Amino acid sequence: MTKFYNVGTIVNTQGLQGEVRVMPTTDFPEERFAKNSELALFDTKDQKMLDLKVKSGKAYKNMYLVKFFGYDHINDVEKLKGMKLKVAEEKLSALTDGEFYYHEIIGLDVYENDVLLGQISEILQPGANDVWVVKRKGKRDLLLPYIPPVILKVDVAAKRVDVDVMDGLDDDATSEGDEE
Repeated sequence: MTKFYNVGTIVNTQGLQGEVRVMPTTDFPEERFAKNSELALFDTKDQKMLDLKVKSGKAYKNMYLVKFFGYDHINDVEKLKGMKLKVAEEKLSALTDGEFYYHEIIGLDVYENDVLLGQISEILQPGANDVWVVKRKGKRDLLLPYIPPVILKVDVAAKRVDVDVMDGLDDDATSEGDEE
């Protein structure tokens, strides 16, 4: 059975010619949303709906504007809002050392000085660099920028990330319920 990995969510339509706004969830949006890229559309229940082929794609603010072959009017794409775009595992490109797919990072344990802080639950793309969300027990989520002084080592095989939580990144370490 083929595995599929999230590359984006259709968040809205754009104009009248069948373009959609896609919030990317991939480090490689320029590759995933390039002309002739093949993607699968999944509904909100994570059921595969159909295969799509990209007619055009371009960066637009913090999103991508994507047009699919066979979808030429707003009425064709209106029903796609909220659906996920995924890529089949066999369509993933080989990565160089130090590069990772999001699906390889989600769920990894995060350690600082061999103390388990939590697990990576999500990757945000607010701008210049990714931000890894670390889910912690009894504390607020920790937001770590994916930059060398913070992310020291990623070992996908060992399911481990070593970090240095710099001053200012963990100012509010207590959960909301613990505040007085």
